[in-house]
Amino acid sequence: MLARGYEFVEIGQAPRPTTRELSAGHDEALIQVAGCGVCHTDLGFLYDGVPTRQPLPLILGHEISGVVLEGDPAWVGKRVVVPAVIPCGDCSRCRAGRSMTCKRQVMPGNDRDGGFATHCVVPSRGLCEVAQDLPEGMDLAHLAVIADAVSTPYSALKKSGLQAGQVAVVVGLGGVGGYAAQLAKAAGAFVVGLDVDAGKLAGNPACDLALDPRAHPGKVLRKQIQTAAREAGVDPDAWVIFECSGTAPGQNTAFGLLVHGATLMVVGFTMGKLELRLSNLMAFDARAIGTWGCPPELYPEIVRLVLDGRVDLLSHTKLRRLDEIAAIFGEVHGHACSQRQVLVPGGLGC
Repeated sequence: MLARGYEFVEIGQAPRPTTRELSAGHDEALIQVAGCGVCHTDLGFLYDGVPTRQPLPLILGHEISGVVLEGDPAWVGKRVVVPAVIPCGDCSRCRAGRSMTCKRQVMPGNDRDGGFATHCVVPSRGLCEVAQDLPEGMDLAHLAVIADAVSTPYSALKKSGLQAGQVAVVVGLGGVGGYAAQLAKAAGAFVVGLDVDAGKLAGNPACDLALDPRAHPGKVLRKQIQTAAREAGVDPDAWVIFECSGTAPGQNTAFGLLVHGATLMVVGFTMGKLELRLSNLMAFDARAIGTWGCPPELYPEIVRLVLDGRVDLLSHTKLRRLDEIAAIFGEVHGHACSQRQVLVPGGLGC
């Protein structure tokens, strides 16, 4: 199978057209890509010098949905979402329930060529099947964002132990954070959204309270959240903080919001460094937990939430042509996009 796509060659340069000759083994799946979402991680590789695990040139893209054409016979012909992180399932870490730390994990667009192409090859283990019938207006390409933008905050929510009636503070409402707010609301939490972008604050109906942290510094911000929680009849002291901005200022804000017994989930990634008083974790009897990807076994639950309408993908995604990739990367990097951009290989052989 001859695949056409765009490969990342040099930091700061737009991906260039390329072709790949592909085939799939018995434990792999050759995917005809329906859509591939543009993620903050892709920008980190392309613009910020975050190293990929496979040497360049490399086709980026790890938010993939599509149809299996060849490979593992159990999957041929099925419509799927490809997990952004695919653990081996056999090592001691996987068997111990720590699959996201698997040393043999595969991340498309990092460990091997990814989804900014007409086709890609991935391990068949962990694929998530998608029903043939989708809600009106929804395309298989829209579901690509489940692979990371939705699944990663879902995994963070599961790890955190967030319960109905707790306060969920989401720092950064773009992309991952926007879905984190929706998922927290679906779990029955009182959702507080923090962002410096007025459009994002106004554009997420899942937020019970939406604030610009710059206008409510330090203790004032904490007190405002606690007061709003009390007025809503919610426990003002049971907080889970989801840091989704992937920025140093956002992470600083999130850490500064620690209250007694709080859980801080670090979801976003930045190369920036912070100077923190780590003893706050001790003083507040709080905890901080990192989140890398999402175990594949959780994906069917996430797909059900989307197909049942409890998570809104359509309002937060925009389908674009793959051959516009250079311009789209520039737009996303320049914060010119209010929706998750999903690249569709129309006109490239699909």
